[in-house]
Amino acid sequence: MIVVMKQAATQQEIDHMVARIEQLGLKPHIIVGTQRTVIAAVGEKRSSDREALESGPGVAEVVPILAPYKVASRELKPEPTVVRAGDFCAGGTKIGVIAGPCSVESEEQLITSARAVKRSGATALRGGAFKPRTSPYSFQGLKEEGLKLLAAAGAETGLAVVSEVVSPEDVPLVAEYVDVLQVGARNMQNYRLLEAIGDTDRAVLLKRGPSATIEELLLAAEYVLNAGNPNVMLCERGIRTFEAHTRFTLPLATVVYLHQKTHLPVVVDPSHGTGHAYMVPQMAAASVAAGADALIIEVHPDPEQALSDGYQSLTPEVFEETMATCRKVARAMGREM
Repeated sequence: MIVVMKQAATQQEIDHMVARIEQLGLKPHIIVGTQRTVIAAVGEKRSSDREALESGPGVAEVVPILAPYKVASRELKPEPTVVRAGDFCAGGTKIGVIAGPCSVESEEQLITSARAVKRSGATALRGGAFKPRTSPYSFQGLKEEGLKLLAAAGAETGLAVVSEVVSPEDVPLVAEYVDVLQVGARNMQNYRLLEAIGDTDRAVLLKRGPSATIEELLLAAEYVLNAGNPNVMLCERGIRTFEAHTRFTLPLATVVYLHQKTHLPVVVDPSHGTGHAYMVPQMAAASVAAGADALIIEVHPDPEQALSDGYQSLTPEVFEETMATCRKVARAMGREM
């Protein structure tokens, strides 16, 4: 349920209702809006709870949340959420750009990439230190050494750092070095991992699973939100279909649909969504036109020699051209990068 407070409700009245919700065995989530404060009361559905809350001091009305995802729903928070990590921003009029190599391979490779994407206008650096791969024989990442290289590159360039965490046990370690915790497509429904990330104060980039529905993506986000972390970004990175001309099928209608259903910012990954470097620039521009709040793009100084995903990585030169095109589209849409 949503407990909508009156515009003139005092902090004492808000605190009282939070305590009352807890007494009923429900979990309160306070959302402070531009006009008024609302409190989500999440838990087992009981009609008596609504009646008990409606008579509270400062309460305007109590409304049931119809969507299965409660805290992520626009029913709870009509205004878009803006997620920030350092200079990186996703949501509102700002379009954030996360760029860098698929995997951290060496200090030289990473710092060269970081300087290049920073020069072209990116505000966050991506790079995998822990790499969950389909084959156990593929490069698995540099682990903590890779995280140290990412932190050093971020400190030098001023870029926020984004990297994937693959298990609940690794969350404290990865959170020590990065600004944004990425949940990869294979882990979208790893609920223990989502709950562990929800206990941190780091922004979260949650990637859609290749066979997951939109509702399943939003319910996965709900795990993070319900654990107490409001800084969640949803990432469309392509889904499995019968088509074989791309690595995955990138459904940009997802962006428009999600903006109708949730207040969370939506990120698009045209690198994984297509699997071909030559497609990425145009699909990045199309993502901006569709309303994406941020892009995440793979960039490598020498894609031919990359240890992973070189075939879908842009060179720094092509990334610079891509950014120039995306800026033009963003301006046409009344936004900025």
